Amino acid sequence: MLTLLNRLQDALDATRRLDFLGPLLLRLYLVPIFWMAGTHKLADMPATIAWFGNPDWGLGLPFPALLAWLAALTETGGALLLLFGLALRWISIPLLVTMLVAIASVHWPFGWQAIADPSAPFANERVLASVEKLERARTLLKAHGNYDWLTSSGKLVVLNNGIEFATTYLVMLVALFFTGAGRWVSLDYWLARRWRRP
Repeated sequence: MLTLLNRLQDALDATRRLDFLGPLLLRLYLVPIFWMAGTHKLADMPATIAWFGNPDWGLGLPFPALLAWLAALTETGGALLLLFGLALRWISIPLLVTMLVAIASVHWPFGWQAIADPSAPFANERVLASVEKLERARTLLKAHGNYDWLTSSGKLVVLNNGIEFATTYLVMLVALFFTGAGRWVSLDYWLARRWRRP
């Protein structure tokens, strides 16, 4: 039995040759997320700045112009650096900050869930209240709209906008901060091989 366990452990240890896959997949997953977030902000900076600064219908942050530009450029530039695996640990820090700000200023009041699901373990009152609204919307759409066409691309849901996605991205960035960009398919790896002393 011990011999079998040792052989299984040796087989698992052999997978270390593929250890570059974890950081690579995390990076590639995050690239479109940050690219879309950053370029969306850059596409209409006056509206982005207004949203960052307005306390009534926006985030109510101080120095909205500065913070909006920092967030937009960090997300857009961060997406490119993630793609190429360049300066990954360095860019992870400001990207982590953007996620913490998003969690605290945008998503926190809505609880955990991104999509309202009353059967989930962290369903709050807002999520539970969405059940009646969603059912009423379905009834109206079935009676007065083309419900089958409207739902042909996916289920009708209520966006709760909780911290779930932002926290997931935060955890992924923390993992990348500690692992780095990975071997073989990152510029960090090749630059370190060329310029850093062993």
